[in-house]
Amino acid sequence: MSSRREFEIAFVGLKAGIHEFSYKITDKFFEAYQQQDFRRCEAQVKLTLDKKNSFMLLKFEIDGKIEIACDRCGNQLPLNLWDEFNILVKLVEDPDIMNLQEEDPDVYYISKGESHLYLSDWIYEFINLSIPMQRMCKPEEMGGPHCNKEVLEMLKKLDREKSQPGNPLWKGLEKFKDLPPAE
Repeated sequence: MSSRREFEIAFVGLKAGIHEFSYKITDKFFEAYQQQDFRRCEAQVKLTLDKKNSFMLLKFEIDGKIEIACDRCGNQLPLNLWDEFNILVKLVEDPDIMNLQEEDPDVYYISKGESHLYLSDWIYEFINLSIPMQRMCKPEEMGGPHCNKEVLEMLKKLDREKSQPGNPLWKGLEKFKDLPPAE
């Protein structure tokens, strides 16, 4: 339980103004969550909290690296993380109703009687959102030390076979190539 408290901020004792917090995130952080599709996480999260009277502005800066399976060849690929996320936390009387009604995902409500901010779920979400949708090396790095050369050769072979004229896979489809679009 004490490791989870590391990601709590007792904001009641903070003076109005800007406060900075820093967190180092490793694979151990993700043990409380479901199995991840990456490993060897070494991320730094810098949080800037700007406390006002009835709200707080939170800015999360994610920086670091992970290893994740390449979408092209399946080998483990080192990937850099970098992103920024902003959250507006408002102090209100009935936060449950307000959170249900709020359409902006960057606005969150907590009770005026609350004394702590719980950051774990936001950090988890923001690290996962920092991972690109396409997970592969850049074209100029293809065939480099992180690539599975056997898989790349098979992909090239399939591409050559597909582009050869007379391929039975594509036979009969040529007649549809020059048809006008359907209305």
